[in-house]
Amino acid sequence: MKVIEPLLIGQYKIIQDTGMYRFTSDAVHLARFVKAKKHEEVADFCSGSGIVGLHFFAENEGVEHVTLFEADADLAAMSGETVALNGLGEIFRVENVRVQEIGGQYSEKFSLILCNPPYERGGFQKASQKLAPCRKELSLTLGELLDAAKRCLKFGGRLAVVQRADRVAELICATHVRGLEPKKLQFIAGKEGTGPYAVLLLAVKGAKQGVEVLPTLINQ
Repeated sequence: MKVIEPLLIGQYKIIQDTGMYRFTSDAVHLARFVKAKKHEEVADFCSGSGIVGLHFFAENEGVEHVTLFEADADLAAMSGETVALNGLGEIFRVENVRVQEIGGQYSEKFSLILCNPPYERGGFQKASQKLAPCRKELSLTLGELLDAAKRCLKFGGRLAVVQRADRVAELICATHVRGLEPKKLQFIAGKEGTGPYAVLLLAVKGAKQGVEVLPTLINQ
């Protein structure tokens, strides 16, 4: 069942489906992890309901355009409905396409890519066939995601991604070898005194080495 929920920023609203994948606090943390620069051309990879791109746009000035890339046709259509609901058709574009198959017209197009990808390896387990690709690397691997980001980013462009904390070494190595240099890192913990469950990483295409590690973010 589709529901319209307030974004709690201005008058913006977002459409979600209670029977499909719904966004979590990780998406909001990712949207707040970076700030927009002037004339920002933004892509939201694995955009789902469009929460990351919409939240980032709502909280930042200087965003010229946002493109939402989502492989699931139903989620992409719902994102389009959210764009129309908020009157953002001139700023937002929705592309129903796998990240690996993003067209050549988007090569070196974006100054910022945001991505809340599927975190987990493995099969379906407890996830339904509809929800599993949103949670597990069944149709998109981390390497494929980063290859697409490298291709679609301008030189000096930024990639902001959230991933499982126990995959931080893999994430850092995989970005570095592709010339997406890690520049900012922040872990997310469920509560004070517990280990982190997720990590936020900002990488810059063509940047010099050197990473800033921020204090752990407590998910309250």
